[in-house]
Amino acid sequence: MRKILYTTCILLACYGTRSYAASPKPADSAYTLKGKIEGLADGWVWIYHRQTEKQIDSAKVKGGSFIIKGYSSAPEFCLLGVPGPNNRKEWRLGFFLQSGELALTGKKDEIEKAIVKGSPVQDEFQQFNEGQKDLDAVDEKLSAIYKKARMNDNKQTMDSVEKASGELEKKKLQYVKEYAATHPASYVTAYSIYANYSYNPEVPVLDSLYRALDPAIQASYFGRQIKVALDAALLTDIGKPAPAFVQNDVNGKPVSLASFKGQYVLVDFWASWCGPCRAENPNVVKAYTTYHPKGFAILGVSLDDSKEKWLAAIKKDQLPWTHVSDLKGWQNSVAELYGVKGIPTNYLLDKDGVIIAKSLRGEELEKKLAELLK
Repeated sequence: MRKILYTTCILLACYGTRSYAASPKPADSAYTLKGKIEGLADGWVWIYHRQTEKQIDSAKVKGGSFIIKGYSSAPEFCLLGVPGPNNRKEWRLGFFLQSGELALTGKKDEIEKAIVKGSPVQDEFQQFNEGQKDLDAVDEKLSAIYKKARMNDNKQTMDSVEKASGELEKKKLQYVKEYAATHPASYVTAYSIYANYSYNPEVPVLDSLYRALDPAIQASYFGRQIKVALDAALLTDIGKPAPAFVQNDVNGKPVSLASFKGQYVLVDFWASWCGPCRAENPNVVKAYTTYHPKGFAILGVSLDDSKEKWLAAIKKDQLPWTHVSDLKGWQNSVAELYGVKGIPTNYLLDKDGVIIAKSLRGEELEKKLAELLK
C-alpha cells in the first residue's frame, strides 16, 4: 500500500517527502526526454525534480508529443505532470531520470503505466515493479473496496480491508528485503527501502538494511533519506524520552509537551486532508472518552497548512483534546523532529514522558490503555 511519490494519500496512511537545495548543473548532466502520450491534449507537461528545491522543467505538447530538456547530474526519482481539472498539475508518473536521451510512451488514461527508455536505473525500476505486480493488483482491489466501504460508512468492511492490507504489507516488505539483499549497489534498492521502511520503522530492521547498502548508495539521495529516517527512529524509539517541543494551539498560544507530564499522553500526528487520519479519529475519540477521566491526554499535532480547514476538521470530527500546529504542512517542525514520514501516526508516552508505544491503530490504543489504566 506504500506508493510514495510526492505527497500521496493512500488507503492506510498519507506520506510526504522533503526536497533539498538545487545542485550545480554541469554540461554532461543534460537530458532530453522525448514523449508521446496518446490522447493527451495540446498544452503543457512538466517534470518535477523532487530531490531539488522546487525545480520544474516544462514543455509544450502538440499532438500528444513533447520534448523536455533539462539537467540531471545523477539518477533521480522525478514526477511527470499533466494538466488536470482547472489546469492544475497532476503528478501522474514517478520514474528515474538520468542524463542523456530518453523516450517516454504511454496513453492519457494510463499515464501511470507509461514506459520510459534510456535510463538504466528506470529499466531496473520497471523490472522491480514487475516482480511485485501481483501484490500491486491486490493492493488496487483492496483500495477500491475500502473507498466504497468508506463512502457507505461500512465499518465492518473497512476493518476487514485494513486487516488484509496489513498482511499484504508484510509480503511487500519481504519482497523489498529480498531485493535489497541481492542488489546492495542499486539506486532502486535505496528508493524502495525508503519508500517502504521509513514510515514508523523498526530500528534494527532499517539499520540492517542501511548498513548492507554499498557506500556509494548510502551517500545517494535516498541513502541519505534513509539515514535521516533511521536517526529520527533512534531518537524516538520505545524506551527513549520523547523529544521536547513547543507549538501554538488553535488560539495561537504556545503549548509544551512537558506540560503533560504526570499523565499518559498520546502525541497524535494527523491532518484534515488525510483520509486515513479522519477515518481513524473515531477510534481515538472513543479511547479518549473512556480513559481521559483516568489520566489519559492527547496532544494532536496537525500537518495542515490551512487554519480554516484544520479548525473545521477538529469541529466536524469532535476532537476535544489539545491541538497544535505551525501550519507548515509536511515541514511541521515537530513532525520533522520526530521523523514523521506518514500519517496517521502516534507516540504513547508514560507519566514521565518516555515513549512506551508507537502507531497504535484501531483497537490497539484502547487495549494498551486498558493495561495501563485499570
